[in-house]
Amino acid sequence: MISNFSHLIDLNDYPVSWWNKIIELGHEIKLHPQRFTHACDGKIMGTLFYEPSTRTQMSFQSAMIRLGGSIIGFDNPATSSVSKGENLKDTTKIVSNYADILVMRHPLPGAAKAAALTADCPVINAGDGGHLHPTQTLTDLLTLKEEKGRLDNLNIGLCGDLVNGRTVHSLCKALSAYSGNTFVLISTPQLRLPAYIKDVITASGSKYTEVSSLDEVINDLDMLYMTRIQRERFASEEDYLSQKDTYILDKKKLNKARADMIVMHPMPRVDEISTDVDDDSRAIYFKQAKYGMYVRMALIMTMLETDTSTSLLKGKVHKNCSCPNPKCITNTESYLPKSFLGIGDTIECEYCDERKLLTH
Repeated sequence: MISNFSHLIDLNDYPVSWWNKIIELGHEIKLHPQRFTHACDGKIMGTLFYEPSTRTQMSFQSAMIRLGGSIIGFDNPATSSVSKGENLKDTTKIVSNYADILVMRHPLPGAAKAAALTADCPVINAGDGGHLHPTQTLTDLLTLKEEKGRLDNLNIGLCGDLVNGRTVHSLCKALSAYSGNTFVLISTPQLRLPAYIKDVITASGSKYTEVSSLDEVINDLDMLYMTRIQRERFASEEDYLSQKDTYILDKKKLNKARADMIVMHPMPRVDEISTDVDDDSRAIYFKQAKYGMYVRMALIMTMLETDTSTSLLKGKVHKNCSCPNPKCITNTESYLPKSFLGIGDTIECEYCDERKLLTH
């Protein structure tokens, strides 16, 4: 399906040169914010946040305000017509009539792509369930570029909830596109990175290792990306509690790391980074959050200036075939075309990337 607008659903829909353009513009805004105070005069951004957010929502809002634009939207579906049973298509269609650009966060994988199918303005994915979070990835790329001076030849540690961490999924896909990067995946067996993300890393020519101990590898890392164990993604409280305190970065562990290693975190933090780490010069997660505002300013400006259509669904529609992922947006919004990529017996849902074996 061809949309009349360009959208940001998955960062990998765009070439690395486009990412670098956003990062460079974010750097310019950081250095000279006063030059961009009227860049979006008269423009309106609609924010559709179907689940809680602090940094992502407020950084988008402050980004638009600093660019001279205005904001409409909701941060709780209970205060909108969603609470009356309105489907995603109708909500998106209506709000996109009022706004020049939409930013959406949703608990179900594939929701941003589903919204973009019928929106009357560009859509930016601000996180769709445990799937993807491309604007956090742009934040992370700008942070790495500013703090390490490069995006290639890095030894990258990712620790914690790698199975549900949409920030981790997006970051792995992005950093594997830069040469010489290696990935150290630190998690329990239950929280390992999904196979489709590991396939992306391998296909890029990058290498990864899977370990269960942070202590054993921390001294080898250029960057440590800590993540919280995501309570809201677990099937039961018992499952969550069994994983909850597995990885905690404290001052004692950090002392084993190199002096030039940096610690990043997409936030919010629960207890996976001890507060005694906060004053260490290697802990840059609060600075990282500020970089997020600059990169989202750059993204908003770029998306509003882009006037090319986007091919959203490129696969084949299987009318009688459902996605095996129970959380996929297609299993909630039944009107959506069931589009899958791939040939042969294994196909992949275009909304959430879940794989399915065709039966004959």
